[in-house]
Order: sequence, then structure tokens, then C-alpha cells
Amino acid sequence: MQAHELFRYLRMPELGDVRQYVRTLPTNTLMGFGAFAALTTYWYATRPKALKPPCDLAMQSVEVEGGEHARRSSLLNSDELLIYYYDDVRTAYDIFQRGVQVSNNGPCLGVRKPNQPYEWISYKEWVIIEQGCYAFSMVVVPLYDTLGAEAIVYIVNKADLSLVFCDKPDKAKLLLTSVEKGETPILNTIVIMESFGMDLVERGKKCGVEVFSMREIEELGRAHRQKPMPPKPEDLAVICFTSGTTGNPKGAMITHQNIVSNASAFVKTTEKTLIPSTEDVLISFLPLAHMFERIVECVVLCHGARIGFFQGDIRLLMDDLKTLQPTVFPVVPRLLNRMFDKIFGQADTSLKRWMLDFASKRKEAELRSGIVRNNSFWDKVIFRKIQASLGGKVRLMVTGAAPVSASVLTFLRTALGCQFYEGYGQTECTAGCSLSLPGDWTAGHVGAPMPCSIIKLVDVQEMNYFAAKGEGEVCVKGPNVFRGYLKDPEKTAEALDKDGWLHTGDIGKWLPNGTLKIIDRKKHIFKLAQGEYIAPEKIENVYLRCEALAQVFVHGESLQAFLVAIVVPDPETLCKWAKKKGFEGSYEELCKNKNLKKHILEDMLRIGKESGLKSFEQVKDILMHTEMFSIENGLLTPTLKAKRPELRKYFQSQLEELYANAKM
Repeated sequence: MQAHELFRYLRMPELGDVRQYVRTLPTNTLMGFGAFAALTTYWYATRPKALKPPCDLAMQSVEVEGGEHARRSSLLNSDELLIYYYDDVRTAYDIFQRGVQVSNNGPCLGVRKPNQPYEWISYKEWVIIEQGCYAFSMVVVPLYDTLGAEAIVYIVNKADLSLVFCDKPDKAKLLLTSVEKGETPILNTIVIMESFGMDLVERGKKCGVEVFSMREIEELGRAHRQKPMPPKPEDLAVICFTSGTTGNPKGAMITHQNIVSNASAFVKTTEKTLIPSTEDVLISFLPLAHMFERIVECVVLCHGARIGFFQGDIRLLMDDLKTLQPTVFPVVPRLLNRMFDKIFGQADTSLKRWMLDFASKRKEAELRSGIVRNNSFWDKVIFRKIQASLGGKVRLMVTGAAPVSASVLTFLRTALGCQFYEGYGQTECTAGCSLSLPGDWTAGHVGAPMPCSIIKLVDVQEMNYFAAKGEGEVCVKGPNVFRGYLKDPEKTAEALDKDGWLHTGDIGKWLPNGTLKIIDRKKHIFKLAQGEYIAPEKIENVYLRCEALAQVFVHGESLQAFLVAIVVPDPETLCKWAKKKGFEGSYEELCKNKNLKKHILEDMLRIGKESGLKSFEQVKDILMHTEMFSIENGLLTPTLKAKRPELRKYFQSQLEELYANAKM
């Protein structure tokens, strides 16, 4: 770029903020901003119009009649909630049948082997278990080995499972062991998808269990064809056992109407700006037993789109994304945090970080006016590589399952340039009960009630939250609320009150525009010795903004006056962070360094103070641990939530030592 062109661009009145910064720089640095200034001009010149929001974003929910200050979506014309979107889709069976028709039996499921392209099978060839069950009004009960052998035995008995499908022979062996011990007398048939030896068949015969291959079952189906017996909307579709963080898993009874109403509400929310089509592709990497993933897949299948499964190794997910080039990408906050940290970790100079931040702020200004795009100057120059790392075609992202930091969400919305929604819910309301609306790309809330839900807030006096002030426990009602826990009236009564309201255990606050903000957690609160209530998850989410940390477990006891924490430093950022503080060494050496620990604790306390934590909510001491909490070591649930009782037990001696040392 010629010097005279640079200065001509810098004279444009729209570039005041750039010009002001450039004036502070030395001359040799100034020329590096030539292309930057030119493309800034291009950005202003080609700025597109905003999409029209589906309702007045200043009032995204309205109060329903009947008191209690309950609210419903402004997308509805009355207090009558949405049960279905398409007249011919009332069950999960109908969802799939519509997909077959709309796609004209097009490609449905895709898998790949390492370094190979995706291979697709069509809708009618997909004679897989779930759809087979729905076709004959059978109920699906997902089992996943990460629950542990004890929980699997519990579920098989609780749900009276006589037939279980396994992907691998090892899981069949685990089930046969439980039959041989007399722990699961009802189990009499096992079907295995991968190849296995005849020894398993013989072993099964000895304890009264028939063992089949998936191919044998398919051949039996062809030989004894039967007409489907489709379910009714009120029939059970899934018993989803929530892994929970305490005690035995609870079997949430989900009906076909629950599923259809929740999927329909998502479609209704985005109908003006994005309806899935047969051209769409979903990347599936979240647990298939998780209802968040199930609902996203239902939305995709209903519109004849495709689902590509990752290879099963989260470390290869980025490679799968580049190969599959998905258009729909559901995510969880943990993955978003890793993406955010990696992007800024690679910006290894102050100039690169400034450019990232500057470009993000410019696109954030577009977001505030409702503009979502990936073809601006900032995309072409700054964000193109980030978008390409996800395959380059993502047009819809949705996050849920846990809180996400406002700064992380806002940055990724700007960087990825796609419609990016945040939702809130739990298995007991099928998946979601609130969702952000198209056009409202602000962060720090979980959107308005979905068209299938009414939400009210209920007083939690012991924590000083009152519905009259617009704060309280989030309670949900509607066609997406589950029927209760299988054979557990006591736990059902704790979750569902006599009027049908689901009590979530989360504390919410209504914002002036009718959106919901989750501000606290009732479920895991505990008292310290002086009587202060502590919500550990809220504190952990604050501390996770520390650059050096990957995971945090905050612990307190009713006989102690302060909190302590176990922290896992981030293997990707610790060495670089420590070097800035004057420390060097391997990851393990740094985790043992007491002086570095002081710096990390100081950083945690600084961020805690900036985020408004009270003094009694701040930790007094920490222990640095080198192994990540994971599903495999039993410290995280399959949806990546902390298993608090297991963490307390696992770190019992270290926690006792932290308290003992802090008092010395």
C-alpha cells in the first residue's frame, strides 16, 4: 500500500478510533497498519443491514395471567404454549419419518476412519436401535460405561432391561459378569455391534443369556418383517438416567411430546432467521445419552439433514471438523474456553493481541446492531483461520449444559461470525427451557423462556432471594417438563410440585428486557462455620478466568471458617504464564513450586475481587494437582460437571492438610 493512500484512508471521519491509536505509535510501526486502515474503510463501506428480530428485543418475555409473576415467550400470541411445529410431527418416530421424506432418502449418518473421508448411509438404511425402538413404541434407556459397573447394574434392574445393545465385546463381558453374580436376573439378551468370539456366546448360554451380533438381529428383522406400531405423543420415549453428582442415578421419564415440544420450540425461535435444510450437516461429539445432543439431532433429522459422528477421540475433533465441514455445531462451555485460550495463546505478540481485540470490538459493534456475518474485512484478515479450523461452513452454534463466561461467548460470536445461541435447561425439562433470541447477541444471560415453557422464580429465603425483587429459584412448567423419575416417587416429589412446576435448583434473575440470568445455585450450597451460605460452582466459574488454570474445585465445611481449593493448572498455558513471573521448568516441576503457587493464588484472589466475590467467598489456600478431572477417572459426569462427593473423597487427605496448614 502506498503511503499517500494510507493517509487518505486515515483521514476518513469514521476511523477516529483507529487514527487516535495510530498517532501514539512510532513511524516504523505506523506503516504496518496501512492494510489494516484500508480494510477498516472497506468494512464500513460494505456494512450489511441487520436481520429483523422476531420480536421487540426490549421485551422478550411477558407475564402470564394468574399471578406468581410467571413469564412466557413474546414469540407466542397467547398464554397457550407450543406443543408441535409441524402438523405431521407429534412423536420422535414422526421426526425421523419426516426426515426420510424431506431428504428423499438422502444421506443421514456419516462416520470416518483415521485420515479418511466421511462415508454416508441413507435414511432408509439406518436400521439403528433408537429408531427401531420408536417404530414399535419401545422405550430407549441409554447406558454408558462411564457411569461405572455399579450404576449400570442399578439401571438394568431399575428399568427392567431384558435386552441390551453394546458397541464393544468388553461391555458385553461386564454385563455377563453381573448376570453370573446373580446381580441382574432379568437380563436375557445382549446384542454386540463389533465382531466378537464364540466364547462369549458360550459364556452367555451358561448363565441363560442369548448373545447376538447386530448383523444377526438385522437378518432376523428381514426374515420376520412386522408392520410398525408407532407411539402416541403421551407415550414414554426415553428414560434418561442422569448421572448426577450424588447417589444413584435417577431415571428421568421423557415422553414423545416432551421431545417434540422442545425441538419445535427451538425451530420456532429461529424460524425467521434460520430453518435447517437437507444441505445442513451436524457434527456429533457430545454424549448421545445427553438430552441436549438428542434434541439438536431431532431438529436436524426432522429437516432431512445429516449427522457426522466424530472418531470418538476428542483430541481428533478439530481434524473431524475440517473434514466434515459441519454447518451445525452444538458445544459445551469447556470446549469454548479451550478454543478461546488457544486463539489468544497463539497471539504471541502484543500487536497480534491488540489486533485480535480491536477486530473483535469492531465486530461486536455490528452484533449490537443485530448484524451476524463472516465476510467482513475482519473475517478476511483476522478471523478466517479460526473459522477454517471448524471447517469454514458453520452457520449455527448453540451452547448449554453449563455456564459460559460472557467475555468468551462474545469473542467467539465475533470471531466465528455465525448465529450463536446460548440456552439453559436440564434433563428434567427434556433439554432447554430458555434460549437467546436471534438479534440479541449480548452475553451474560440465558435468553427468554422458550415457546414451550413458562418460567417463574420462587423465594429462597435462606439465601436472601425473593421473587418480588425478580430473583429466586427457577421453576419451569410446560409440555417439555418430564413425567417424573422412574419408580422414585420421593425424588419426583422433590423435583415436581403438586401444580406441575419443575424446581431446577438454580437461582435466576429477570433482566429488564425479559431475559433470564442464572446467578447462583441452590443444589450444592453449604454453610461455613459463621453461617454464610456458599455456592461453590459460582466461585469456580469466576476462578476459571485465571489464564493459568484449567480446572478448579472449591471446598468448604460447616466446621471451618474459610474455603480452600484444588486447582489443575492448564498444561498448554502454565509454562508461558510462569515464565512471565520468572519461573521455569516442566509442567510437573512448576505444579510443585510453592512460590509459583503464591502467584497463582494472588491471581485468583485478584480476579475474584474484580468479579465481586465477597471476602468469605475467596479461597484461603490452594493445592496444585497435575491430573485433569475427567470422566475416565470418575471425577466428572458425562456432561463434564464436577462430581463433588467423589472429588471430596479423592482429595480428602489433601483438603485436611490445606486446612491444617492454613491454621498454623
